[in-house]
Amino acid sequence: MNRLRLTLAVSILGFIAASSSGQLELRSPDGQLVRPFSKSDATATVFVFVRTDCPISNRYAPEIERLSEKYRTRGVHFWLVYPGRTVSPGSIQAHLREYSYTLPALQDSEKKLVKLTGVQVTPEVAVYAGTGDQARLVYHGRIDDRVEDFGKARQAPSTHDLEEALDAVLEGRPVRTPVTRAIGCFIADLE
Repeated sequence: MNRLRLTLAVSILGFIAASSSGQLELRSPDGQLVRPFSKSDATATVFVFVRTDCPISNRYAPEIERLSEKYRTRGVHFWLVYPGRTVSPGSIQAHLREYSYTLPALQDSEKKLVKLTGVQVTPEVAVYAGTGDQARLVYHGRIDDRVEDFGKARQAPSTHDLEEALDAVLEGRPVRTPVTRAIGCFIADLE
């Protein structure tokens, strides 16, 4: 029953997202307006929500980079998303350098993308299949199951949720588990 509710919630969110995502505009750290759903060659778009001050999301930096590199040539566009008003463009740029990120970044000051995707913590991801107004939310949740709970982590993940979701999208299959619970720093704590 819980899985059915989660699947239904993702379907509803996906419908809402498809009707409003194409026109969504956010700013990059250098102040440029960006429409993240406008890449016409995108098979999928991945939003990775991070915070500069979240140790859990910071530990995932190498894995996020690895996944971005793995799927880049297959039409998957990754974006780092920094939610909240308190993070400055300068601190985003410093964070990108400190963690050797090569992904493009977005500042979600008004949490528009947070609301659209339904994410709650960092790190958490949202995967959209398609582009523009045709984009639909197919997965949101954890990157993998390495972090079991606060203060409790595995040596290595046993489930690679984001990779499984992306492989399903690229193979034209439904995502087997469209929602997972991410463990991390709460976005609601940000103004």
